[in-house]
Amino acid sequence: MKKPVQNPREVAEIVAIQALSFIAGDPERLGGFLAETGIGPDTLRKSAADPRFLASVLDFVLRDDATVKAFAEASELHPTNIAAARQVLGDPKWERDVP
Repeated sequence: MKKPVQNPREVAEIVAIQALSFIAGDPERLGGFLAETGIGPDTLRKSAADPRFLASVLDFVLRDDATVKAFAEASELHPTNIAAARQVLGDPKWERDVP
């Protein structure tokens, strides 16, 4: 049994990886993402370990309402959770849940 994730940064990274998988699942969306980021399909997996790259994945999703809605539905997340994940990834010192 997996241990529940409590760290906001880990949760945000999981959301971003889900978003990357969502993007990769649609050839047109993936093509646009690769063109925008300038990375190739061969470096996509390696880039996924970089929090800045993961933030750019969420930026890509969040910039279009239809994409946000589609990803929110596919991932069963509320759009505000997706935006919150982006905020966490954008701030390396984000510790709202830590006293």
